[in-house]
Amino acid sequence: MDTQLILTFVILLITTIFFMIGKFRADLVAMCSLLALILTGIITTGEALAGFSNSIVIMIAGLFIVGGGIFRTGLAQSAGNLLLKFAGESETKLLIILMVLVGVLSAFMSNTGTVAVLMPVVISLALGMKKSPAQFLMPLAFASSLGGVLTLIGTPPNLIVSQTLADYGYERLSFFDFTPVGIVALFVGIVFLMTVGKKLLPKGDPKEQFRSQRDANPSELADFFHIADQLFRIKVQPLSPIINKQLAELELPKLYDLVIIKIERRSNDRPVLARIDHISAQFDTVIKEDDVIYVQGSNENVERFKKDFRLLFDKDEQADPEELVSREFGVAEVLLTPQSSFINETISDFHFREKYNLNILGINRKGEYQLKNWAKQKLKFGDALLVQGKWEDLELLAKETQDVVVVGQTKEQASMAAANGKAPIAGAIMVGMLAMMTFEIVPAVTAVLIAAVLMVLTGCLRNIDDAYGRINWESVILIAAMLPMATALEKTGGVLYLSELIIGILGVYGPIAIMGGFYFTTMLFSQFISNTATAVLFAPIAITTAISVGVSPYPFLLAVSVAASMAFATPVASPTNALVMTAGGYKFSDFVKVGVPLQLVIWFIMMFTIPYFFPF
Repeated sequence: MDTQLILTFVILLITTIFFMIGKFRADLVAMCSLLALILTGIITTGEALAGFSNSIVIMIAGLFIVGGGIFRTGLAQSAGNLLLKFAGESETKLLIILMVLVGVLSAFMSNTGTVAVLMPVVISLALGMKKSPAQFLMPLAFASSLGGVLTLIGTPPNLIVSQTLADYGYERLSFFDFTPVGIVALFVGIVFLMTVGKKLLPKGDPKEQFRSQRDANPSELADFFHIADQLFRIKVQPLSPIINKQLAELELPKLYDLVIIKIERRSNDRPVLARIDHISAQFDTVIKEDDVIYVQGSNENVERFKKDFRLLFDKDEQADPEELVSREFGVAEVLLTPQSSFINETISDFHFREKYNLNILGINRKGEYQLKNWAKQKLKFGDALLVQGKWEDLELLAKETQDVVVVGQTKEQASMAAANGKAPIAGAIMVGMLAMMTFEIVPAVTAVLIAAVLMVLTGCLRNIDDAYGRINWESVILIAAMLPMATALEKTGGVLYLSELIIGILGVYGPIAIMGGFYFTTMLFSQFISNTATAVLFAPIAITTAISVGVSPYPFLLAVSVAASMAFATPVASPTNALVMTAGGYKFSDFVKVGVPLQLVIWFIMMFTIPYFFPF
């Protein structure tokens, strides 16, 4: 071995060890590995940076944006809720529908995103059936990994092996070339989890409350603070003394213990179908004739307010809390910090509306709702406030660290509100992208970029910042930084050396044994390091081995791709495993107990399935 080959193997070994230890983020480890290859002169700067312009990297980044649009619009959750209704009260039926649904969704969208969206639904259904969520969440995570094998874009290893084939002069794998193998893997996984796996899954305690990863949404918060019965719609009548008055002049919180939340105003300069403006109630907002004002307070105080200002209830007297949330407006829960200047002050004293352009709708103090005279009560540390206003003002409040802490992800909620009602558009964009990729109208990366841009232009994503926020940059950087490792191995002869080593050990037993060796080794590595990094390492070795043996490279590369995605044996093997671990109350040993037998069964089945669809 020459010096550069030894150095490459040393860097690869150190990189793999750090991946397994998990003390540092995978993308940081990959970047350090890339720098080591440059500084030792193994690859040039141009070769090192080539990974960042690779079509796989651009495509994966675009797919994160497309998937983000699908989740933001609620398309994925609507599909999940609809199909899961068919399960009824049957645990077996629920488990089968759940795994099929997750498998299909994961074929087109992020595995992690699919699990994150459906996990709260599954937990709710399980508890409603008086079953432990532990019996459903691990199959949910495993099905997402199995479903990723169904299509070209289902999981990064599929894209990597397809690109490796193209780099070596072979025809790329098309969008549905993976599907027959993926269907077999998903079917075997479902059968195993419905039989043997079901007995191995922890039973858990059905009475234990498992908390979902999702924050309470704005509509749920309105219900949580018990304000549903205190929201009224009042119509401003002609000649009312309230007309042309600023809200600050009226002093409604002080005199009536009421808050005006928002105003509906007809606009004559708008088209007929969009004649109503929704105005956030600010301290300097002026009331106009025919305004419909949303008032929060007790029925007694509202009646007194109406009488004094000669007002009438609108035709829909009671306002729905859902009306507080729209593409422009939202609500959020706010906690006071220990050093907050609001402590021992009343809401009227510190002029919250003037300072933040937001309305306070209620106070929750140690689980009790302050519904009467709350505007005159002095605030205490630990009080939770429900605030309402424009999303941009809520986001600004979230950046305030001195006085308050905003609970939940306001930016996420704002983006989902902005995309509300656009699920059909997101669905059409996804179908269009799949059609372009399936019929090869344009290159796959171009189809993904078109879909990603359309998700922003059509409002399925709030803005370009929202689109960038949907990209998992750790995954993108990891792939871009690890691709040059394959270049280094090829350049120094490392790929050829490892290929000859595998042939020397397994070659006498034929190509099926070599394929089995690649599958097992890839599967083993993927339990401890990223499936993406594993595929990047083994794909060039597999294709070089196939060429040396004189057989088709397709079955070897399919084995690498499928094995890299079969990450079931540890909670760190896949982000989806980590996601369900806490919510399901699983231990490390639970994944070993269920995951290892499942992987061995699929390995055995794949030894016959892959050569059947992709002969040597």
